[in-house]
Amino acid sequence: MVQHLSPEWVDLQRSAADDLPERPGATARLQHVVTGAPDGEVVYRIAIVDGRVTEAVLGRDDADADCTFLEGHADAVLIAKGDLDLHVGFMQGRVKMSGDMGRLMAVLPVTQSEDYKAVLARAAADTEF
Repeated sequence: MVQHLSPEWVDLQRSAADDLPERPGATARLQHVVTGAPDGEVVYRIAIVDGRVTEAVLGRDDADADCTFLEGHADAVLIAKGDLDLHVGFMQGRVKMSGDMGRLMAVLPVTQSEDYKAVLARAAADTEF
């Protein structure tokens, strides 16, 4: 088991996504800023290139992020467990987003897919929340 929002958890996010199918054009760099975590604010980034997760790392990179999401810790847990869709959280006002809406829409077919939901489930099974 890995601790949610730890370096090992971020690595798990990437490795759990190794089998995602290619989706040409579904490319974006998504940055998550999680507030109110037990150890304070945590920032991590996920790069999706043509539908595949190619990078997941801790740390802020505002210059390269296409979209930045601001979410409270409780919602970050729900998102990681697959109980709250990131885009639904955004539409409900629970998650704030800044950046390129076009890039977000480009990866929406990936993050809304059953394949991606299975990735979240696999990672959540190995995560201590």
